Amino acid sequence: MPVESWTIPGVKKIGFLSFGHHQPGTPTPTAGDALRQMVELAVAAEELGVDGAFLRVHHFAPQFSTPFPLLAAMAARTERIELGTGVIDMRYENPLYMAEQAAATDLLSGERLQLGISRGSPEPALQGASAFGHVPAEGETDADMARRHTEIFRTAIGGSGVVRADPRMTGRGGMLAIQPQSPTLYERIWWGSGTRATAKWTAEQGMNLMSSTLLTEDTGVPFDELQAEQIEIFRAEWARQGHIREPRVSVSRSVIPITTDLDRRFFGRERDSQDQVGWLDGGVARFGKTYAGEPDVIAKQLAEDAAVQAADTVLVTVPNQLGVDYNAHLLESIIRDVAPDAGWR
Repeated sequence: MPVESWTIPGVKKIGFLSFGHHQPGTPTPTAGDALRQMVELAVAAEELGVDGAFLRVHHFAPQFSTPFPLLAAMAARTERIELGTGVIDMRYENPLYMAEQAAATDLLSGERLQLGISRGSPEPALQGASAFGHVPAEGETDADMARRHTEIFRTAIGGSGVVRADPRMTGRGGMLAIQPQSPTLYERIWWGSGTRATAKWTAEQGMNLMSSTLLTEDTGVPFDELQAEQIEIFRAEWARQGHIREPRVSVSRSVIPITTDLDRRFFGRERDSQDQVGWLDGGVARFGKTYAGEPDVIAKQLAEDAAVQAADTVLVTVPNQLGVDYNAHLLESIIRDVAPDAGWR
């Protein structure tokens, strides 16, 4: 039965996030299967009352890599559900071409895109962005280049001119903007932040905040408390900057209600999952735990999760290699068996 809204304090929307893994021997053996199944899962999720269908973007890996054709296909088969990314690695992007693709896809969707972008995560390729023709300028880091690409992209999305007109062709001078334009998309850009410092930067830029199950810093406190601090810093800086609109904040969680023998077989060992601290991309990182177990137990845990309380959107990561039917069952279990006890009505 579709759920119209949830009222856990601060949480307004629930979506799912798929990495688009594909591997022979699984229900998702090929890239084509992963793409088609993502479309079908978006359709099923909309029917269940889920608010958003999001996809992760990776390059040089057997996962989703080209978001806009997939988002357009999802838009053609759905009517209400938000369609988004979490996140696009801006090191790899031609920002003006991306702006054209994003605007066209947003218009096709009826202005439902929620685009998460970022510097990106550790990757299997050495200098992968340079293979796409993007090399940091002298004195720039990869992160600097990603932010430069982001600035150009947002300028183009916002409708500003980005190239001089040729009077021989246009009959006038001045600057030309990219086409098409989707006027409201500028306000639906999110930055994937992995630290408290980048959360503050995100607010300074006027972008929405997207925070995952990984933070690339650690202070010794539980993951949800560190992430809640990140959100608090973002909101405080947003207010200090005097932005007019209300920002959105999302967090990702791995949520597995165990209601069937199949759930138990796949995820029974995840019941006692805890935060993990490790070394990633040259520094210490803290990884959030998996919420797996009986629905009433994980509902109580989620209701006590400080960052879930602070966010307005929760993205539930799905094991997409288990196929559409299993993941639709998983989403239905979250809505039917977890949402009521967690207060997500």
